[in-house]
Amino acid sequence: MANVKLFNSHPATLPASDTHNAAKAPAYAYSARHQLAQLSVTGCLNQTFYAAPEAQLDSVLQRVGELDSRYVAKAALYARRKGHMKDMPALLLAALVAQRSALVPALFGEVIDSGKMLRTFVQILRSGVTGRKSLGSQPKRLVQQWLNNATEYQLLQASVGNQPSLADVLKMVHPKPAETWREAFFAWVIGKPVDVQALPELTRALLAFRSGASTEVPGVPFQLLGNETLSAEQWAHLAGTMGWQALRMNLNTLARHGAFEVPGCAERVAARLADPAAVAKARVYPYQLLAAYRMTGDDVPASVRNALQDALELSLGNVPVLPGNVVVCPDVSGSMHTPVTGYRQGASTAVRCIDVAALVAAAVLRKQPNARVMPFEVDVVDVQLNARDSVMSNAQKLAAIGGGGTNCSAPLARLANAGCKVDTLILVSDNESWIDARRHGATETMRQWERIKKINPQARLVCIDMQPGATTQAADREDILNVGGFSDAVFDVIEQFISGRYGARQWVQAIEAMEF
Repeated sequence: MANVKLFNSHPATLPASDTHNAAKAPAYAYSARHQLAQLSVTGCLNQTFYAAPEAQLDSVLQRVGELDSRYVAKAALYARRKGHMKDMPALLLAALVAQRSALVPALFGEVIDSGKMLRTFVQILRSGVTGRKSLGSQPKRLVQQWLNNATEYQLLQASVGNQPSLADVLKMVHPKPAETWREAFFAWVIGKPVDVQALPELTRALLAFRSGASTEVPGVPFQLLGNETLSAEQWAHLAGTMGWQALRMNLNTLARHGAFEVPGCAERVAARLADPAAVAKARVYPYQLLAAYRMTGDDVPASVRNALQDALELSLGNVPVLPGNVVVCPDVSGSMHTPVTGYRQGASTAVRCIDVAALVAAAVLRKQPNARVMPFEVDVVDVQLNARDSVMSNAQKLAAIGGGGTNCSAPLARLANAGCKVDTLILVSDNESWIDARRHGATETMRQWERIKKINPQARLVCIDMQPGATTQAADREDILNVGGFSDAVFDVIEQFISGRYGARQWVQAIEAMEF
């Protein structure tokens, strides 16, 4: 018989934790690339339960200083294109400007895709947080080019908002327009005397409407008409012309001004909200539709509210149908009850991390009716869900649970103790587990996952992180994927990982694969 000491099979050695999370419990640190990816698609530079906005900013700038500029540029592009983020892509672009990166011109054209993004970029650059307060010759030229190539409607959209206003930007960069109408428009924006007839068509129509010379509602961005006195019929007209996102956010306003009492208005609004092409073009977050649904008042017709549910289902079109035995574990602990985009006075979203975690679980259940949903805090919380209910209904039921400490290993321990069959386990959390903290060695989450693996060698674990942290409870390896964010792009990465087409670095690889 062979020497048992030499040839006995030993269990795989689990990696020891190498850092602590924000709750001061043992955890695994993300790589620098993964940290930047995490910050890029979850960081909104607002106060979160565990992180101050200044700490997020410092972390981003530190990672930018450590990593090559091409990866930073691709992270910015991924955050904007796939994650639909606003502040973070502009911040990364501004940081590359401060580094005098040769990638800035190409990246600028991809990230600065609206007047709001333009103003955000200028605001960040002028703040000095990236190391410079002046725009500099190259950024100034890029801003000038955007202003000189934008359509009239894009410029009108850019004129909505302050700090800086479009007038401030124009005064900073002094663009030299080739067209007469553009020159007149810029003069009008900064308050200089201008011949009204030299202004472009939409702007003339806006001024005529504001002065009372015309009663026809101009086809300009809705916000430019917000202070005008409009009839119910005019509000109904606006409902058909305002942008999709503006429509979603102003349903109560339309109801308050009697728009839905105008024959046909409710039907037209419902059709627009549930239009697949419009939902895709709007790049709407599923949680934004959940928020809109929750905030609609009793005066908003049921057909419009139902259309929001339809739009939510459409926005989750990228949720894959996962094979085999699927388990989804949404974290419903106390820290998950904070706004998903952080606290900001006067601008905090009503949607919490727990709402998004519940939304992910409900969406997977819709595509995989046999999936098991195991919400957890200190322990697993038993809940009965009907896979035939709408995603909205199940998400609301899950989000109604909650409180207590965070124990990420709790659902894994229950599965292991029961010897359950598991092919895919999705953990949706802020990763700040502390109830199950151990002094030494691997985290309890890794220990329990290893027990599950002994029963299910083919099983894969996906950890979706809701907040801009730098640690995880489950170390990256071939059967474990850590991914951050709350857009449907996350599901693309999950599907590729579960199908075996990519390994544990798939999320970073997805960013590295971005082209511009």
